[in-house]
Amino acid sequence: MNNPALNDCAAEGNSAAVQNGEKIKISGLCCANCARELEEELNKIEGVEASVDFMNMRITLSASSPESREKALYAVTHFEDVKIVDETPRKSLFSRHKKDFICLIAAIVLFIIALALDLSDVSFHSLAVRITMYCLYGLAYLAAGHTVLINTAKNISKGRIFDENFLMTIASLGAIFLGIFAVDGFFEGVAVMLLYQLGELLQDIAVGSSRKSITDLMDLKSEFATLVSDGEQRRIPPEELKVGDRIIIKAGEKAPADCKIVKGATSFDVKSLNGEPLPRDVQEGDEVLSGSINISKITEAEVVREYKNSAAAKILELVENSSAKKSRPEKFITKFAKYYTPAVCLAAILVAVAVPTVICAVTSEFYFTTYAIWIYKALTFLVISCPCALVISVPLSYFCGMGRCAKSGILVKGSTCLDSLALAKVAAFDKTGTVTEGAFKVRSFSDERALGLAAAAEKFSSHPIAAAFSGVQTGFTAENAEEIAGRGVKCTCGGKELLCGNATLLRENGVQFTPRESLSTIIYVALGGEYIGYAEVDDAVKAGVKDAVSGLKKGGIEYTAMLTGDSAARAEAVAGEVGLDGCYASLLPEQKLEVAQKLKERGKLIYVGDGINDAPVMTAADCSVSMGKVGSDAAIEASDIVLVSDNVALLPKGRKIARSVRKTVIWNIAGSLAVKLAVMACSMAIPHFPLIISVIADVGVMLAAVLNSMRIALIK
Repeated sequence: MNNPALNDCAAEGNSAAVQNGEKIKISGLCCANCARELEEELNKIEGVEASVDFMNMRITLSASSPESREKALYAVTHFEDVKIVDETPRKSLFSRHKKDFICLIAAIVLFIIALALDLSDVSFHSLAVRITMYCLYGLAYLAAGHTVLINTAKNISKGRIFDENFLMTIASLGAIFLGIFAVDGFFEGVAVMLLYQLGELLQDIAVGSSRKSITDLMDLKSEFATLVSDGEQRRIPPEELKVGDRIIIKAGEKAPADCKIVKGATSFDVKSLNGEPLPRDVQEGDEVLSGSINISKITEAEVVREYKNSAAAKILELVENSSAKKSRPEKFITKFAKYYTPAVCLAAILVAVAVPTVICAVTSEFYFTTYAIWIYKALTFLVISCPCALVISVPLSYFCGMGRCAKSGILVKGSTCLDSLALAKVAAFDKTGTVTEGAFKVRSFSDERALGLAAAAEKFSSHPIAAAFSGVQTGFTAENAEEIAGRGVKCTCGGKELLCGNATLLRENGVQFTPRESLSTIIYVALGGEYIGYAEVDDAVKAGVKDAVSGLKKGGIEYTAMLTGDSAARAEAVAGEVGLDGCYASLLPEQKLEVAQKLKERGKLIYVGDGINDAPVMTAADCSVSMGKVGSDAAIEASDIVLVSDNVALLPKGRKIARSVRKTVIWNIAGSLAVKLAVMACSMAIPHFPLIISVIADVGVMLAAVLNSMRIALIK
């Protein structure tokens, strides 16, 4: 095989360094069961660890040496029709399946002509017509099933016997044999192969359609960025942008990286990031996430994060790697398929041989017809035992679910994370940066003079509270500022001493005033020894948190709580404001971990946080959620789910999708097994149960399961 992509890979493999976790694009992998078999074959090679992702048509390969890597690449390109490709080509539906369409159409035409001759009276009186009929049946069979026969021969030569190719080959050839020598209906063996290949084509189209819809959904990356440098504009790849670069975003273009608007005002379409249909109006100073589409006016922006750390890059990376963590249902199906098919084949042999032998022994007479009837029933076992409906629909359900979450700005790192989100009974939240904004703002003040004087003094302070006054316009000017740790700021204004800080600062300087009682932080102001007034500063509760808590409770969460290092009084006020059931305050990081362990006794735990001190709790939680926009790298790395826009209100939506995915998976597994067992039972109970019904049932349940899985992408 002369494959350019393979030659390139082999050339790279001769280098001293071997890339671990290498992503290899492939094509020609026909089903998820084949993906499992290829993965097992690769992992048998010494020094090789591989994971085959059927949905993304990609292999993640780690090899201990260039020789091991070359063996793995050889195994990939010699597995059925699999090829290594540079890019997964985007072709039309007909182009992708041109050969399949031609072969099936030819097979259908030949089959219809042969069936017409078979059903006509002349076929029983003319040897020439009968020979013609058999030849047409044979040609129809080869046109439809030549790939199945070839793959069966290849697999048997390599010791891989129990797969769908083997099952359909034995079932169809067995039916043809019985049709010729014992049982009426020679056409049925050909129809079995024809319907099977038709079902495989429909399955491939359905899965391809789902894969394309997810790929289109994740088409967030801009092809270029317009960089402004030395008064000139030039186009460069988004990956070359650096923090601080100035870029131009024209109407209709995507933001190439996370950036801050520095000139102009416009509107951005952000539904690809958070699922919201309404555009977002932005102006100077507002931050825009990569992947947002400018739908209004040209604007100039400054890059705040490199592309590799941008929202779009995170989404693409997490969705591409979403198959890394497999859920329990996926692991169950993988093991189930491995043992299920051989077990059914053994049952088919017992039905074909043991049952008629017992019947003949009881009657003391040998009848070839008895064996033919029970062999025919055994063929039904082989047809209906094909595990494709289960092996395809389960990972497809999770794939669609994670894609639907990503469309809403919820990045799920694997199907096991989606399962944990669906099964959780307890939700716990960090306070600062999660429930609250994490930035202080002026909540109230006594009068404009007090506010203006405080703004003039606080501009000299490095304390986080001082940021609350950064946007306040003031006509006062402060000089000779001195920041007093734990107290506030002492400076001069208009030749008089200006004090701005807590009650202790004013008392120590002999100012007479009456302290206020408040859960917020009070900034007192005095000028020339005279009390002027106050300003209340607080960390405001995020919009949507209350709705998020309510939505989680409606979605089955039984207990909600807040874990914070803040004071009990303030923490309880915030918890009550957003509707949380409990509050644990004044906690150190290790104490947060202890509380999380106790909460897990109530059921599976979701923990939502954004800081470095949240990472240990996130690791311990069953499902951890972090803020993608402001969260620390440690929290994002430790979390299972990332909220791109820091909007906690998205969490109930993610849980709804997760629960829908799990329900779909259970229905697909239960429904598929129920249909298969029912057909097996009917084939045993009904004397002349048609083999073709088994094929229709198998194809039908597979398509139903695939379509049911694809429905997840339509969740609103």
